[in-house]
Amino acid sequence: MGKLGKITALEFESIPKLLWSYFLPAFAGVIINSLYNIVDRIFIGQYVDALALAGLSAIFPIMIIMMAFGMLVGMGAGVRISINLGKKDYSRAELVLGNAFIMMIIVSVLITVIGFTISHPLLQFFGVNEQTYTYAQEYLHIILMGTVFNILGYGLNNLIRSEGSAQIAMISMLISAGLNILLDYIFIVRLQMGVKGAAYATVLSQVALTTWVIAHFKSSRSVIQLRARSLKLTRNVVWYIVSIGFAPFSMQIASSAVFGIYNIQLIKYGSDMAIGAMGVIISISMLMVMTVISITMANQPIIGFNIGAKNYKRVKETLRISIIAATVISIAGFAIAQLMPGAIIKLFNNKDAELLRIGTQGLRIFLMVLPLIGFQIVIGNYYQSIGKAGISAFLSVLRQVIFLIPLLFVLPNYFGLAGVWLSAPVSDTMSACVCVFFTVYEFRKLNKAIALQTP
Repeated sequence: MGKLGKITALEFESIPKLLWSYFLPAFAGVIINSLYNIVDRIFIGQYVDALALAGLSAIFPIMIIMMAFGMLVGMGAGVRISINLGKKDYSRAELVLGNAFIMMIIVSVLITVIGFTISHPLLQFFGVNEQTYTYAQEYLHIILMGTVFNILGYGLNNLIRSEGSAQIAMISMLISAGLNILLDYIFIVRLQMGVKGAAYATVLSQVALTTWVIAHFKSSRSVIQLRARSLKLTRNVVWYIVSIGFAPFSMQIASSAVFGIYNIQLIKYGSDMAIGAMGVIISISMLMVMTVISITMANQPIIGFNIGAKNYKRVKETLRISIIAATVISIAGFAIAQLMPGAIIKLFNNKDAELLRIGTQGLRIFLMVLPLIGFQIVIGNYYQSIGKAGISAFLSVLRQVIFLIPLLFVLPNYFGLAGVWLSAPVSDTMSACVCVFFTVYEFRKLNKAIALQTP
């Protein structure tokens, strides 16, 4: 599909067909992306030991912080590019791309320097103890050296999707994740490099991803081009990006804080094996949640473009179908988690009985209200796609901070380790009640806008 064809499809193609065509590559992309952490944990759990798995799980909050800064730029720029393409303002879209590229490099350097400077107290803060410290430090230091490739690769790939090139974005992730799996096998199984091998495999695969996406934006395949004249930072464009990217950024920072508290509470009411089990649970829950997020990734360019074009009927239909699809996926994920939790835990480590016992209980409780999560993710990302970052950030923080953090301190006092697991479903239920109000409100608002446009 040529440049004009991509834009025409966003404006005139039937919504179900368009969503499906964007969902498939987005779904493949996020599943492949999720395999980074999952494959690393499987190889470490099966070929090193359960303590190494716990070490990798303990630094998960730090990985989320790194991802948050990438999303601050990548997601914000993605929404702005989609909206500008809807307005047919290609020069403005290219200016956003160029500024985002420079911002990603600056953010990466800052994260690397700060990360190495405070790595020791950071690891201690997030619950890494003497038994798992060496594993966590080895992995973190290598990952920090590749921060620029992590942020550039994922950030720019999101912009490829925002210009309507969903299949190219999927191919990008296929190349990167496939290389990661291959290198995991070589470094961990064949060369027995342990945790270091997993980290080197991740960084090298991100180098490949970054090379690929930069080449795309310099080629004729791209709707917008990465040009030298767009690389000079402009204050209003930087704010234009950050004002939207702040919502997913705040969500990720909140997630990091929450998982740090989880680690502290898991050690207090459980053990290192509880942190290892949490790593497995997070891997699986992220896989399910990211499947829902793939729907929002598919609808973001459609919603952003049609908001820019003031075609509210297409916006409403996209939102409605997205909510239905997200709910169906959430219900399916819930059924899998409740019916075969033991088999899921054994996929990561089939030797440690304590890990199996704790993980099975935790997985069932943690995901017990998964069917209520799908529509919350969709409506939160919808507000981001239409440029209302404040509401999007509020809905994200509501679920992951305002409700969840107090519950993490209260429920374990009454239920012990089970209370740590129970905090998530209780928080999800409370935030779902609030999200229902915002969902109903937005549909009524869209109906009014459509009625005003109808002759």
